[in-house]
Amino acid sequence: MPSLSAANLDLLSSDVARPAYDRDKAGIGIVHFGPGAFFRAHQAFYFDEALGRGGDWAICAAALRSTDVRDALRPQDNLYILAELERETRYRVIGAIKETLAGPADRPALLDRLADPATVMVTMTVTEKGYCLKGDGSLDFDHPDIAHDVADPRNPASLVGHLVEGLRRRHGAGTAPFTVVSCDNLVDNGHKLGRAVAGLAERQDAALAAWIRTAVAFPRTMVDSITPATDDALRTRVTAETGLSDAWPIQRERFTQWVIEDHFCNIRPDFEAIGVTLTRDVSAYDRAKLRLLNGPHSTLAYLGSLAGFESVADAMADPDLAGFVRRLMLEDIKPTLSPDAGIDYDAYINAILSRFANPGIRHLLSQIAWDGSAKLPFRLFGTIADRLAAGAAVDKLALPVAAWMRFIRAKAAAGDKLTDPLADMLLTIGRGCTGNAHADISCFFTLEQVFPPALTGNTAFRAALERAYALLDGGVKEAITRI
Repeated sequence: MPSLSAANLDLLSSDVARPAYDRDKAGIGIVHFGPGAFFRAHQAFYFDEALGRGGDWAICAAALRSTDVRDALRPQDNLYILAELERETRYRVIGAIKETLAGPADRPALLDRLADPATVMVTMTVTEKGYCLKGDGSLDFDHPDIAHDVADPRNPASLVGHLVEGLRRRHGAGTAPFTVVSCDNLVDNGHKLGRAVAGLAERQDAALAAWIRTAVAFPRTMVDSITPATDDALRTRVTAETGLSDAWPIQRERFTQWVIEDHFCNIRPDFEAIGVTLTRDVSAYDRAKLRLLNGPHSTLAYLGSLAGFESVADAMADPDLAGFVRRLMLEDIKPTLSPDAGIDYDAYINAILSRFANPGIRHLLSQIAWDGSAKLPFRLFGTIADRLAAGAAVDKLALPVAAWMRFIRAKAAAGDKLTDPLADMLLTIGRGCTGNAHADISCFFTLEQVFPPALTGNTAFRAALERAYALLDGGVKEAITRI
């Protein structure tokens, strides 16, 4: 079977959409950090739409360490196929990525691209851990990558370090700054990133830090689309149904959403025309998505995994687990959201539950369970803190946290690999767990990077968590029933 490439596009099945623009004439105006599945299914899709309307919105996609995406896409002229999964699958070739860079060897080219006046926007999907933040949202200067960037700022290792160096070069050359658009699931993502970038710059040059604070835009955003990991089954299906083989196709649900704070310091695409929502206040959208979608997603990941399910749809087919998640959303999460935001929360909850149950999506729980130590503080702990402040019970909210701890304990006992920025510490704690709820939770609570003192010192939360942890001895169904 011939491979996907610019020369082979005419060999595609007639119903496969392809770039509606001249890729050779489109200039690179976007640098993106973290060219994983979500970015290629989401932001690259939107920029592909923007390119169809004209303009230099092509992308340089950069990975700071892994070379996998670069090595897969370069032989395909950086093209790939997006499968939109619903009752009927639609395919389209995404051509927005024109350049892929990866690893330290490509660092000079990446820094040159960041300094290039043609670069007007820098976006990123590096997950929560990629920002090197502490639990309170401030930059962690003890993080090895940040410590490296303080000592050797011209050869950065971290995302924040690359942004500072790129902006330093532009500032020195008198070049307008680029807009920095975080697309990760952090509350107040753009503003936290802006503070981190300025904070690192302060260690180099106070004037540079002041310029960053006043001239560079870090809009807040909210992104949403369920994007299962690519597997061999998708590759086989794409080859059979499109007529070309693709080393790394991408799949997602048809639904996609991007909300951006209307705050830019350079030119931008006509976002409104391509379905992006621009608003002065992203916080209501962001809070609703983080709490009503991401929190329940993590809940399903850990409870579903402990119950022996493989995918979100499998877990949602269990009426007890699906019912628990619905009650969690309606009774525990919804009360923490602003009633004046103009969002129909009941309709949003029903839509999310329907998306979770979509049989066309096989979103593996194991994938959602990655990086729990970085995700849970943003996805669940804020909701728990708000409910505690309101004097409400947090028994249901404690269950997914306890399930995460049991998940870590099970991984450690089985000798399995754990995908998490704190993997070594977590597995050490897991191996030391005995099953005693009080003792095991005390060990997890030593992780100051994960658990803020306001939670570890709250007796109501501790009691609820210990009870949930103990109930899981009888299995997920028993715990759900008792909770």
